Amino acid sequence: MLYIGLFLLVVIAFLLYMWKVAHENNVLHHQLSLYGEQEQVRLFFISDVHLRKINKKMIAQLEGHFDAVIIGGDFADSRTPIERIHENLTLLKSIAPIYFVWGNNDREIGEERLKDILQAYQVQIIVNDAVLLPVKNRFWLSAIEDTTVKEYSFEKAFEKVGEQDLVVFIAHNPGVFAKVRAKFRADLMMGGHLHGGQIRFGPYGVHPNGSYRQRDGVMTLVSNGYGTTLVPFRLGAKPQCHIIDIDISSK
Repeated sequence: MLYIGLFLLVVIAFLLYMWKVAHENNVLHHQLSLYGEQEQVRLFFISDVHLRKINKKMIAQLEGHFDAVIIGGDFADSRTPIERIHENLTLLKSIAPIYFVWGNNDREIGEERLKDILQAYQVQIIVNDAVLLPVKNRFWLSAIEDTTVKEYSFEKAFEKVGEQDLVVFIAHNPGVFAKVRAKFRADLMMGGHLHGGQIRFGPYGVHPNGSYRQRDGVMTLVSNGYGTTLVPFRLGAKPQCHIIDIDISSK
């Protein structure tokens, strides 16, 4: 009985640790240098919020001016209370104008219902399209429909973008990035969806851990996401949201 009790204590402690990790508030800071008319552009990227409530203190500690908040999909799912969606949008809207990309779980609460909520907060939904940021350079946010819908179009996402324009491409599922790089030009790609595997044992997980690195000459951000799916636990794949400081220079 003693050994069973000790085993149960270890299991409970381990679960509590994974729960604690899943509720951390980690803001990663990334830098990117581009060529164009000199200015600074700052983006805040968050994906895969799911059921989680965004931490007010984390948002309050963000410093400086932001040009855009980008929600990279799975902002909500069937478990998410509607009031929490409103609370999370209120916090994000305090940072900067919001741009939204569909994920594979968002429509679980009803597509029109979520659209109505997003529109109430002046959120711009990007679907197989590109929108210009109101900055000095011609700087586009380009995004596709979620790949589970099977109506996504890379061509439509890039048809407005000029050869000399700056462009950030967003897709909830980063599995499409290689196809985009093979045919289109982007200065930065961002996605989530994979949760970094969510529960990893050392180097082993169902998906790779998140990263910000160059892939085939394109800086690529794949986020672990902020929330969790299925179970509220994380191990070896900490939750993340991101600040991207883009330094644009003519040199």
